[in-house]
Amino acid sequence: MLHIEHKSKKPIYQQIYEQLKQDILEGKIPVGTRITSTRALAKELNIGRNTVENSYAQLALEGYITSKAGSGYVVNNTQFDLDQSVTKRVTMNKVPMAASGHKTQNIRYSFQYGSLDAASFPYKLWRQCMTEVLDGQHAQKVHREGDVQGDRDLRIQLMKYLYLSRGVNCKPEQIIICSGTQSALEILIRLFPYGEKKVALEEPCYNGVSVIFQRNEFEILSIPVHEDGIGLTELVTSPARIVYIAPSHQFPMGAVMPIHKRMEMLRWAQEYDNLIIEDDYDSEFRYNGRPIPALQSIDRYERVVYVGTFSKALSPGLRMAYMILPTWLLSAYQERFIGYQCTVPLIEQKILARFMADGHWEKHVRRLCLSQKKKHDILIHAIHQNMGSKVRIYGHQAGLHILLEFLDGQQEDELIRKALECKIKVCAASPFWLNKRNYKNNALILGYGMISETDIPKAVEILSRAWFS
Repeated sequence: MLHIEHKSKKPIYQQIYEQLKQDILEGKIPVGTRITSTRALAKELNIGRNTVENSYAQLALEGYITSKAGSGYVVNNTQFDLDQSVTKRVTMNKVPMAASGHKTQNIRYSFQYGSLDAASFPYKLWRQCMTEVLDGQHAQKVHREGDVQGDRDLRIQLMKYLYLSRGVNCKPEQIIICSGTQSALEILIRLFPYGEKKVALEEPCYNGVSVIFQRNEFEILSIPVHEDGIGLTELVTSPARIVYIAPSHQFPMGAVMPIHKRMEMLRWAQEYDNLIIEDDYDSEFRYNGRPIPALQSIDRYERVVYVGTFSKALSPGLRMAYMILPTWLLSAYQERFIGYQCTVPLIEQKILARFMADGHWEKHVRRLCLSQKKKHDILIHAIHQNMGSKVRIYGHQAGLHILLEFLDGQQEDELIRKALECKIKVCAASPFWLNKRNYKNNALILGYGMISETDIPKAVEILSRAWFS
């Protein structure tokens, strides 16, 4: 039974998370058990459902539980491998896994978002660069701790590339190499220059960001996303000192912020001495005209922290991202991170620096963009052809996914279940809404990075029959 201490300084969602995590680790909640639904637990504890959902989201993110279509959340087994004594207790008390009838290996077509097909990785060129980096003439350079901000050669290559491709203005000293976007945000939070910890997030937004701010005890102010990006009127009237946005391709809605609104955002930040975090997570993938210049490129007040990643165009497995700090935050960074080490292996940084210096990166991005545009166009055509006016498409013309809204009352869980029965994986949109009451529960995310061009029409045809017949 969960015990909530309302007078504690620790947020309620964190109390729930910690108690459930402990019960799972100790085997008190056996593997395969379906845990109490968010609605039932919220009612039992007399708290908001969003609080429970935040707790479950964190447990799912860390791998303790998994959301099963039609079954809610069930307890995973993988986390017990590190402790044999715990594993033994859990095995003795094990109950059958809630039957979903669908195993990952049975998936025929996957519309998983956020990743590319493994075949798109430039294996030959990467091995070539690795051989050059580890050659006897240069090998000594990788056998050292390196700079806390990341390899300088890589930062120089990034500076050049971002200026040409995104208009970003910076010096190598402003760039910090990080092991993912979440790692960049953890660093930035330690540099937070304001007393009140209030952050504005887009509604909906990438849940990997909301988790970081929640765990660092920020008050999250959800600001609705309109067709032209985050609601500026709502933002200006909020008490937020920092805002996290993806102005060039909002996730998951795909909104693009026009130039006049970008200027207004910068004026807001300058006038109120606030900070903007610009996440440019998939800027390479633009299918209609040239990529839009980054917000940072027109920032004359140094109010923008720019965050980017190599996960989309290379591989999430590299765990490599970067952050560009305004110069006025550099002294705070140098003071608070003295003695730290960069969290990205130096060898991988050196390989990527060589990959970029030899011109492979830009060629790789161009090839990828062409191939993903073809898949994007095929997917949009197939949806129009098979589903017509029954759905609305958001976020096309860029990125690696679309959001599909269903207009005839179909619900997310049922749509996912029917897709799985056809051995097709689609992704829920619900995790990206901070306030679930703002979500109509009638949308899915379809990524096309991992599915082949030839499979898309057939998969969409099957889905259409399953959803609308």
